[in-house]
Amino acid sequence: MRTCSVCGSLDTQDPCAICSDQSRDASLICVVEEVGALWAMERAVAFRGRYHVLGGLLSALDGVGPDALKIGPLVHRAEAEAIGEVILALPATVDGQTTAHYLAERLAGAGVSVTMLARGVPVGGELDWLDDGTINQAMRARRPA
Repeated sequence: MRTCSVCGSLDTQDPCAICSDQSRDASLICVVEEVGALWAMERAVAFRGRYHVLGGLLSALDGVGPDALKIGPLVHRAEAEAIGEVILALPATVDGQTTAHYLAERLAGAGVSVTMLARGVPVGGELDWLDDGTINQAMRARRPA
């Protein structure tokens, strides 16, 4: 196994099979925290673009700053390649949201659309079992029926 020099995923080849796959939409980059999140996205078969593995999240409490993550290479990819959209698929935690906000600011000058995964009520979820934060986020992210 080796780390892909393009996206940071793990594979037996470099660039990895995903980065080498010409049938994928090269104008889309999905940013994930770790390789496990990339594999989860692949299992769902909901995304056919390329990825970027950050290698963690910003965390002031743990002393993880921007230099500890693969943020520079992401910004470089967004500026140098024909990228139209960067999708931030980061956890709905304080560190995940902090990282997403920081990335959105860093990517603002790259001329790309920066989006985030929707948050809220899961498929099959019942309101009386959800926490207050999830219900509040679902209300803020509502859309026409």
